[in-house]
Amino acid sequence: MQAASRPSGPPQDHPIWARIADYEIGPADASLSFAARLARENGWTAAFADRVLEEYRRFCFLAATGAEPVTPSDAVDQAWHLHLTYSRDYWDRFCPQVLGRPLHHDPTAGGPVERGRFFAQYARTLHRYEAMFGHPPPADIWPSAARRLLHDPKARRVHPADAFILPRRRTVLVAALLLLLLLIPLIGKAASYAPWSL
Repeated sequence: MQAASRPSGPPQDHPIWARIADYEIGPADASLSFAARLARENGWTAAFADRVLEEYRRFCFLAATGAEPVTPSDAVDQAWHLHLTYSRDYWDRFCPQVLGRPLHHDPTAGGPVERGRFFAQYARTLHRYEAMFGHPPPADIWPSAARRLLHDPKARRVHPADAFILPRRRTVLVAALLLLLLLIPLIGKAASYAPWSL
């Protein structure tokens, strides 16, 4: 992780936040930094990956200082998953030296009871975030509970060599333009056969 910006909320002087803010994941001299790898593996810009890392720091602070479990957004969870692959760094350095405690990743067991539990837990996480940092979390990184727990889990990893990946909005726009271009000649022909043109 690159050095974190200091939050405007209460944790700015908290010793755990100070350690999180100064912490970098992995070796500093790596040719592919953690942030660059996070961006590459998720198809994100470097700027977005940096923002996600900042939110991952905030999530870790909430987890380390709270009495009840917290649930990350999908983007923050991607940073957490990648951090866990740096297992020596995560378990030997980050948890004991930075957080002062283990931070386990406990996935859902599935089913309606678990879904309800995670909805409530995610909502509490968003509420605690706002209370702790003095503003709501950024919606592009921390979406609503419905988006996080109903839509985001449907995402799948797709290798670009195996499939065409088309952005939905751009694809719909291009399809609409192509349809319009195909209809223009038909409309012209239909107009030429109109009864009033005889």
